[in-house]
Amino acid sequence: MRIAQIAPPWTPVPPPLYGGIELVVDLLARGLEAAGHDVVLYTVGESTSPVPKKWVLDKAEGTRIGMAVPELRHVVHAYEAVQDCDIVHDHTVFGPLYAERFPHLPVVTTIHGPFNDELTDLYRIIADRVPILCVSHDQRSCAPTVPIERVIHHGVDPSAFPVGPGDGGYCLFLGRMAPEKGAHRAILACRNAGVPLIMAAKMREPWERAYFDEEVRPHLSDDIRYLGEVPHEEKLELIAHARALINPIRWHEPFGLVMIEALACGTPVVAFPEGAAPEIVEHERTGFLAADEAEMALAIEKIDSIDRAACRAAVEGYFSFDRMVAEHVELFEQIVQR
Repeated sequence: MRIAQIAPPWTPVPPPLYGGIELVVDLLARGLEAAGHDVVLYTVGESTSPVPKKWVLDKAEGTRIGMAVPELRHVVHAYEAVQDCDIVHDHTVFGPLYAERFPHLPVVTTIHGPFNDELTDLYRIIADRVPILCVSHDQRSCAPTVPIERVIHHGVDPSAFPVGPGDGGYCLFLGRMAPEKGAHRAILACRNAGVPLIMAAKMREPWERAYFDEEVRPHLSDDIRYLGEVPHEEKLELIAHARALINPIRWHEPFGLVMIEALACGTPVVAFPEGAAPEIVEHERTGFLAADEAEMALAIEKIDSIDRAACRAAVEGYFSFDRMVAEHVELFEQIVQR
């Protein structure tokens, strides 16, 4: 098949720093090509994914993220460029709506973010034309009125992740500086457990800085450190040497790619049973699902009971990108045939 992947215009593919969607798009594009398919990635000019690429925007529109005009321009040119494809996998918001202009072109879309009332209304009206994929069953449960074609969990390439010894003596928090991500809860849990915490997190927006100044900065010390937003290779080193990844979310996070990145390095995950975490973390085998910060601290204290080889095996098994790519190919073939 000739398969188009349309990425959002906000970040290069793959992302140099934070960017879960773009990491997944890169993995899919490379995996589909490796599986023998003809892939074209519509992205921005500075993307470095090693597959054939097309674009209209030379640079990512990170400073205007979420604005209508740059995404609409990106989408209009994308659909002009992929008319010869057998199927289009669209990861943008506007693209699936615009796709109705091309009834001859099979299009499928993955919802990477949380469903809210606005998005639920939009996806409900396109579902009969554009099959919708969710990335977790929890995400799907948040929009029961929207017809969903299939749930396909993310996967990563295990060979790209170093298996680490977890000998750094610290726990690790990765993500965004936002209340729902819970850096302040990670601080509390690690303090109660008497274990140092390193935080490497995106902090670009005013609200992220405000949260950091109010909830995180007052607690910084030799044992509670914030490194900023780190490049991918440095992130992998931090994960590989961490005793555990702390993921104290209190929201319906659609997936949480960082959790399988940690498991790929052999690093167990301590999380709350929110969002997709129970679909990723096997309690007492690849980490712990804790009810609150006090229980999270107890889990950190007994983290050495988790076999790091079992964490790695979970990714080499189910959470590999080979499985993710195969499930997409199977679905794409079904959609093209019908």
